[in-house]
Order: sequence, then structure tokens, then C-alpha cells
Amino acid sequence: MGLTIYGCEPDEAVLFRDLAPRFGVTPMITAAPVSPANIELADGNRCISVGHKSEISNATLRALSQAGVAYISTRSIGFNHLDVRYAEQVGITVGNVAYSPDSVADYTLMLMLMAVRDAKTTLRRADVHDYRLNELRGRELRDLTIGVIGTGRIGAAVLERLKGFGGKILAYDDHPSTPADYVPLYQLLPQSDIVTLHTPLTSDTHHLLDRQRIAQLKQGAIVINTGRGALVDTEALLRGLESGRLGGAALDVLEGEEGIFYADCRNKPIESKALMRLQQLPNVLVTPHTAYYTDRALSDTVQNSILNCLEFAGRKQQWI
Repeated sequence: MGLTIYGCEPDEAVLFRDLAPRFGVTPMITAAPVSPANIELADGNRCISVGHKSEISNATLRALSQAGVAYISTRSIGFNHLDVRYAEQVGITVGNVAYSPDSVADYTLMLMLMAVRDAKTTLRRADVHDYRLNELRGRELRDLTIGVIGTGRIGAAVLERLKGFGGKILAYDDHPSTPADYVPLYQLLPQSDIVTLHTPLTSDTHHLLDRQRIAQLKQGAIVINTGRGALVDTEALLRGLESGRLGGAALDVLEGEEGIFYADCRNKPIESKALMRLQQLPNVLVTPHTAYYTDRALSDTVQNSILNCLEFAGRKQQWI
């Protein structure tokens, strides 16, 4: 079986070349994202694997269908970089991959701890050899209430980690699936010192934290987002931060991150004014959508992308 892998990063390529032959799969690897210009690379292959860093247009989906592609395995949990319904309309099934939830859960806890200990200011001072104590004392998680929005595999892993810190934990999910103290969102927001987001990005969750809900947050609350950038209305978040009503934010994802995150922007202007405003604030941490990026999660992603394609093709095999 042949498998075309689009948008393949060098570290992914090493794993695909190692793992694919073990499953009887011949990989065709390209670093370029899938587009109408390189559809021919999928010739003869009913299944392809795509990355999450570039959007896939409907024109590309239509061209893939016309070329005989029937299945797309996206190397991500989320689907917001392509129109799944349109893909189905043109005869293409789209599947995502599962990878270690521990990668994002660990990172989320790290961001929480950095936020409540004012790590950004401390590290910046140390970099210029200013070793005085900050004016703001840190807080301990056991003294705080933490609200977890979304309790799927990643949210559940965050809940499990938080138990060890001894604080109060609240949870919200439309479909509760793990032991937790579930409350309505209108109760979680004003009670939580930290709110962390772990829901998929859909039409229903777009701007889940909008102006009205950010106004409901507790005075001094901290927002953590390792899910998807558009779960938060960035302008509303900025207003809350710049007014001093919110205590801080730690964001691994951001609206409009496309074309900025994963690129070397040291010698070119940043077009996102929101990103520049966020990074200027001393109580805001911004990292470039890297929470998922661990050795184990990358291996899981590559292997499960291959297995998804084999399963669709009816040729799922045992590990060799």
C-alpha cells in the first residue's frame, strides 16, 4: 500500500521511513502542504496523511477526490484546518489521530505554575542579572480554585494531575465523561482563579470565552489555553488584561497564529497586533503551539496516522 504524506516535517519523516515499512506501507513524503499544485503526488494512493499547520481548501479537497483519494488522516486531534463536511460531500472520509494526552496535560500544568509564580518577570530579570525578589509574591495551587473546561482525554489528564496539588477543582463539559465536580459554565467562571480550556474548536465553541463570559471571570483570574486559539476572543481577553481585571494568561495557541507560529520571524515584522500587545504584557506567557510536541506524542501521531489509513483500506496489520 502506498501512502502520500504531505506537510511532513523532518522529524516526522524519520519516523515515517522507519515505521511505514513495518506495516507494509510505502511512504511518499513531501514537506509541502497538500494543494492542487501537488495532487499528482497522491496518484494511485487512496489514502493520504496531512499536517495541521496549513489550511486545506475546498478546492484542494475537490481535486483530491477527483484524483481518487478517499481518506485523509490528519496528524492532529482537531479538524479546524479543513472542512470535514465538504470532504464528505466529495467522497472523502477524514480521520484524526490520538496521541499521548500527557504531552498537553504536562504542558498545561507547567503554564499554570509559571503563571501563578510570575515566571516571565522572574526569568527576564535574571537574564539581565537582576536577582531581587519580584514585587508580586507567587501563589500556591492548593489555595486556588481551578476550572477545567472540556474533560476529554486531555482535560481528564489535567484533572488527574491537579488532584496532587490539593486545590479545589471544578469541571464543565456538555458530555461529562470522567469523575469530577461538574458545574454549569456560569458557575465555574466566577469561582475559578484559573480557567483552562480543553475543548475542540467547533462552531459552538468558537469564542467560548467571549466578552460576556470574560466579564464573568473572577477578578484577577488567569486564563490558560492549550486547545485552539479561537476558543478565546482575543480582543476581549486583551481588554480584560490591559484593564487589570484579569490576573494573567498563558497561551500556547492564538487566533491568527497561522503563518507566524512555526516560522522564524526574527528578521521580519509581526503582522498580528494582538500578538504584539499580548507579548508586551508582563503577566502574559505566549508559546508557539508546542504543548503537543514530545517524543512520545510525535511517535504516536505518525504510527496512528499509518494505522488509520490501513484500517480504512481494510489492511490493518500486526506490528512486525
